Amino acid sequence: MQELTFLQAAVLGLVEGITEYLPVSSTGHLILASALLGLDTPPARKAAVDAFNIVIQGGAILAVLGLYWPRVVRMLCGLVGRDPEGRRLLGLIVLAFLPAAVAGPFLDDAIDARLFNPAAVVTALALWGVVMILVDRWQKRAFVEADGAVEAGAAHRYREIEELTWRSALFIGVLQCLAMWPGTSRSMITIVAGMLVGMPPRRSAEFSFLLALPTLGGACAFKVAKDVLGGGPSMLATLGLAPMAVGIAVATLSAAVAVRWLVHYLNRHGLAVFGWYRLALSAVFVGLIAGGWVSIGG
Repeated sequence: MQELTFLQAAVLGLVEGITEYLPVSSTGHLILASALLGLDTPPARKAAVDAFNIVIQGGAILAVLGLYWPRVVRMLCGLVGRDPEGRRLLGLIVLAFLPAAVAGPFLDDAIDARLFNPAAVVTALALWGVVMILVDRWQKRAFVEADGAVEAGAAHRYREIEELTWRSALFIGVLQCLAMWPGTSRSMITIVAGMLVGMPPRRSAEFSFLLALPTLGGACAFKVAKDVLGGGPSMLATLGLAPMAVGIAVATLSAAVAVRWLVHYLNRHGLAVFGWYRLALSAVFVGLIAGGWVSIGG
């Protein structure tokens, strides 16, 4: 058994928790962190670590369930006909989830084979960093707060989550499929999509958090089932159960802190700083790749 150490599991859990809901790409950071920890070889361990990096997203799910429990309860009440607004929100979440649920299983193997490597991640970090900066600047010019006066050049008022249309939810869901490219960030693409349909960054982030529940839950369940039924050495047999528990626990705590901080930050600021961070991080890893510290290949 090439077991993952507790320290390695805790580091990966911390990286996952901090970056899952920040628009900086948790998968990208985990791939890069795994490479720096020397966990990208041999191939059997790399495959197990890649699966581990998906499964510890369960910690991020637990964090959102805890922080947004009132919203979750309303959706559950809506499911049994006791809360119309909760039922509508649940419907929007399900609709936004469907595109990734349909496309994910068909693209999983191709993505694992071609895009789970530092070169693909660095490219996505830089590309979407530029997109974030541009969208942030555009929205600040085009929208004002819902209770504010429309200023010159600001043609629209922001929408609240409750004002989302079915078409807008589907649009967010379709764009979420782009997050299958590691380094893109599911959080980033759904927040940007929410901003494009008129929600301010903080509301876009909250919708992104709620959409993460079925999306990350489905990804975790799919990866575990694929690992168990794959016929080869399982992730648990390769890495060990105890390190996985440590990774999930650390991810839960760090994700809860990151979510609270992000909402507080977006109440006063936009996304541009995260775009610049992505560009800086991609530049750092280009240097690491050029220096031979990180391998370009899978």
